[in-house]
Amino acid sequence: MGVKHLWDILEPCKKTVPLHHLQNKKVCVDLSCWMVQLQNVNKSYAASKDKVYLRGLFHRLRALIALNCKVIFVSDGSIPAIKLTTYRQRLNGRKEVPQKENDNNSNNVPSLSQDDTNSQKVTSLRRNAGSEFSCMIKEAKVLGMALGVSCLNGIEEAEAQCALLNNELLCDGCFSSDSDIFLFGARTVYRDICLGDGGYAVCYEMADIESKLGFGRDSLIALSLLLGSDYYPGVHGLGPETACQIVKSIGDKLILQKFASEGLGWVKRRKGGKNNLERGDVVLQVINAYMKPKCHPAESDLVQRALAQYPFQQIKLQQICTEFFEWPSERTDGYILPSIAERDLRRFANLRLTSSEVGLNSPLHQIPVKCPVSEIIKTRKVQGKECYQVSWEEMDGLETSIVPADLLQSACPEKISEFEAKKGQPKKDKKQNIQKRRPKKNDTSELDLKLQNLLIDINFGDQHNHNASESESDSSRMTLVGVAPTTMLMAETNLNTTELLHQSHDIDHNYWSQNFSNISSSNKAFSSLDKNEVIDLLSPSPPPPKQSHISSKFQQSSDQVIDVINLSDSEYDISPEHNEKAKELRLFLASIRNDIH
Repeated sequence: MGVKHLWDILEPCKKTVPLHHLQNKKVCVDLSCWMVQLQNVNKSYAASKDKVYLRGLFHRLRALIALNCKVIFVSDGSIPAIKLTTYRQRLNGRKEVPQKENDNNSNNVPSLSQDDTNSQKVTSLRRNAGSEFSCMIKEAKVLGMALGVSCLNGIEEAEAQCALLNNELLCDGCFSSDSDIFLFGARTVYRDICLGDGGYAVCYEMADIESKLGFGRDSLIALSLLLGSDYYPGVHGLGPETACQIVKSIGDKLILQKFASEGLGWVKRRKGGKNNLERGDVVLQVINAYMKPKCHPAESDLVQRALAQYPFQQIKLQQICTEFFEWPSERTDGYILPSIAERDLRRFANLRLTSSEVGLNSPLHQIPVKCPVSEIIKTRKVQGKECYQVSWEEMDGLETSIVPADLLQSACPEKISEFEAKKGQPKKDKKQNIQKRRPKKNDTSELDLKLQNLLIDINFGDQHNHNASESESDSSRMTLVGVAPTTMLMAETNLNTTELLHQSHDIDHNYWSQNFSNISSSNKAFSSLDKNEVIDLLSPSPPPPKQSHISSKFQQSSDQVIDVINLSDSEYDISPEHNEKAKELRLFLASIRNDIH
């Protein structure tokens, strides 16, 4: 629990930091607090049977491992003597069972009075190692060891041991939900951690508490005496606002001296109520419990071993996940190996940074430690963040995974340069090929104009070189002589032009349709004539129209007259000029096909 109302008092100093804030840091974890948090997510029997709390711990750890965050588990030792009465009361009144202390049952706790607790003869009490919660702690330690997480068993309070390591600068922060960790001397505390929404942690800094609230460590201990904590019940009826006013009125430097010398009797007189307040010696015991907790010294072998780096045990982890979660080895590897690979890449980046700081800027291939990344496969974007999908060197069970782009830039920018060079080359070649296949727009405009002129010249050539026609002896039928050669020529022209249209997407199809519609409509007009009508080919032809050399005139009158103009006397009589222009068109179309291909 910690100190009553202290988290509310510290609310102005609360800040949420992204999970990335923990990269390359070393943190201590009050293991009991984490396990209670994870257990509270789902307290059903099915959740306990499926070990949901342990799965949550696994995912927390792999997220921190990917950030190269060194984690040290710290577990509770014996229950301090000064805490026994509070502990017994909580176990008897199940509604007040503390978050961390529900691993024993009341039969294991002796019945102690307040006087017994205050006696120096009463020592700390060992915890029930066979309780359900203690078994959960053991499982967490086993899982942590397989992941390379060390564990330090505290003498008494785990949060006190975490605070000592943080105060001695042996770790960068502590994870704990017990607010009295500040009273033990912690400087940076992470109250909670969340892996959703990109991941974040709730952080409190002692420097912010001192500057924003004016409370130092002594003031926080004084607040615990006034409001109540695990070690002292507090002053009945005193709220957090009044307690803060009392502490600020005396000041951080003098507050504990006044409490130790006078006890809390002056608070009784100030408040005007009836309070059974303790003597100064009892208050002094509480102060000493916070200022001088029983912990492993920073220079002890146990602490130094806990601070050491331990390897990841892949086979052991597979066995544990199979036993606890019934996961196949492939699923376990799929979860943890990308995190291990990213951690190794961060360590490689730290090595290069340290080398550059001392003036050693060696190329990638000259670094004695091999780069864990083999090559970049492609760019990716994860939750709006630029990333790369990479393949790994010597990572058994993992071929590719995704890493942040900024991490790869700091670790091996040479790999990014290689990737960009490879990525740019195919795109450049592809663009060149497209440019070769497609003619320029200006060239297409000239092509349209030239083809238009040639077709007009051929279709509407010299009026003296048109096709001839002859009539059949049967008066019921009519044949137009001289149309066939022109039709063949235009069909050939149409064929070549159609070929061209299939090969170039930039030529206007509507234009060609309009050009050939005149000829098609003329042929249809001739074919749609009534079978009984006769064309007088001996009569003189009228002069040709100005805009068309082939025209049909249908007059709806009593004497229907159909004139066919400009027909030559011979079916195959084609002028040399006409042949020359047709040949010129064929050659021009052939040259265009060659240019396009």
